[in-house]
Amino acid sequence: MGYRKISIRESAATSIAEISWYLESEGLLATAERFTDEAYDFIAKLGNKTKGYRDCRDPERSSLGYKCIPYKKKYTVVFIELDDEIIVCEFILSKFIYW
Repeated sequence: MGYRKISIRESAATSIAEISWYLESEGLLATAERFTDEAYDFIAKLGNKTKGYRDCRDPERSSLGYKCIPYKKKYTVVFIELDDEIIVCEFILSKFIYW
């Protein structure tokens, strides 16, 4: 079982950081750290070469060749799947994407 390289665009990393900062501002320091660690662990698992992912149901993102996968029901990871690389483009609230 091999893994593909994972690249995370700055916009996706910024989104994860903003969610973490919000949690910290609410006094939830451990929760913020756990959220960040778990989000990046989830993204790392997308690199598994034995798995394939479906296109986004959102017509705009699908037309661009993006794949979408839910994360903890509340968020969606939007990425490009290549043979040897996963490029994470967005980490957004699921309510902002057409399912």
